[in-house]
Amino acid sequence: MSKAEIGLIGLGVMGSNLALNIAEKGYPVAVYNRTSSRTGAFFENAGALRENIVPCTSLEELVAQIKPPRPIILMVQAGKAVDEQIEGLRDLLAKNDIIIDAGNANFRDTIRRFEELEGSGLTFIGMGVSGGEEGARHGPSIMVGGKEDAYRRVEPILTAIAARFEDEACSAWLGEGGAGHFVKTIHNGIEYADMQMIAEIYGVLRDGFGMPAAEIGKIFEGWNKGRLNSYLVEITAAVLAAADPKSGKPIVDMILDRAGQKGTGRWAAIEAQMMGVPATAIESAVAARSLSAEKTIREAAAAAYGPAVAPSGKAPDAAFIDDLELALFAGKVAAYAQGFAVMEEASSEFKWNLPMATIARIWRAGCIIRSQFLSTLAQSFEADPDAENLLLIDHFVGQMQEAQPSLRRIVAHAALAGQPAPALSAALGYFDSFRQARGTANLIQAQRDFFGAHGFERIDEDGAHHGPWGSGLAG
Repeated sequence: MSKAEIGLIGLGVMGSNLALNIAEKGYPVAVYNRTSSRTGAFFENAGALRENIVPCTSLEELVAQIKPPRPIILMVQAGKAVDEQIEGLRDLLAKNDIIIDAGNANFRDTIRRFEELEGSGLTFIGMGVSGGEEGARHGPSIMVGGKEDAYRRVEPILTAIAARFEDEACSAWLGEGGAGHFVKTIHNGIEYADMQMIAEIYGVLRDGFGMPAAEIGKIFEGWNKGRLNSYLVEITAAVLAAADPKSGKPIVDMILDRAGQKGTGRWAAIEAQMMGVPATAIESAVAARSLSAEKTIREAAAAAYGPAVAPSGKAPDAAFIDDLELALFAGKVAAYAQGFAVMEEASSEFKWNLPMATIARIWRAGCIIRSQFLSTLAQSFEADPDAENLLLIDHFVGQMQEAQPSLRRIVAHAALAGQPAPALSAALGYFDSFRQARGTANLIQAQRDFFGAHGFERIDEDGAHHGPWGSGLAG
């Protein structure tokens, strides 16, 4: 075999599947894993694809087996492991070779790595990859950050392995530095909010009406044929229909209610706060996962306060099911509006010039939040690229006018029943605050001026002003 077109380090679940994807698309790939036995097992199990795979037992061999200029994908754990791998490669690589970090890196680490490699002759790419195991194997959504010419050198391979939507590859260069990893972070933040709101709707039906999982699954299955058509709604229906082979009960009923998280959703919430952009649906979803991990204390609180309102025992009527569908849709729109607003602010702060329509397009297939909604979103940004917020785009104004009354009713229903709906509630609060021409922050400014002389603006004249407070209550 001639030399490989690309290298890949890290043969975990994602790395293995990405390597197979590359090989299947006809690009010889050299692979290396720190544990050599895993490399051997991967090669042996690759079947007919072995002819496009070059197993290597050392970094030196890996580098020697790749055609220069050498692109090498790192699929290792984010953080220290990435830095160690870069350090191990630096003395082995030559000018114009490309190190591609395809893990879930914090974009600020990616920016630092660009700076550390400045002047070394090596090129770096921070690449967000979404789609999980299935996406890595058959086509993920790929979000690239770095120098555009570096992307162009690996574009044919990335385009070949990416998911496709109507024959358009879901891979794109989004900007310099940490742009790709930042967009992936916000993708995951929206994913957290989307999943949390789906879980809240499930909870309303399970706990408020005592509906069994399979029946709830049928409702989601029906919704997936309409405006909520998406990967997450599709798999929700499949999960709720699945039976546990051990007990025969619905598998979802046998799963402990403690959700894990790997940090990307939390990063999205933190960056939104750092930039001063409200992303309340994302923040509440992150908080809900953290609270879910506190199983013991939640059980103690349940014993102390007693159960919420008991299930009605009656099936919800068609109008209520319609309200649930529209509430979930309205919450989804709000979460996307928040995520794209954070990306707009980051684009300005870091001078990335993020292409919002392109981001929506490359999320239409391969990634976890893929949905028919994204095609509409892409078209909307193309028609109005300077839109300040998704909620101000005509198409979504009309949809939110239709859906927000349902969101209001479902949030009220959940509150009265004692059922948690933090993400849906946050989405409603955001929407109501967003559309309020005169809010209540005037009182907050008065308070700030009273205790800290921070000053305020007046509605009838320019400049900074102070109130007639005196000092009687200061302390």
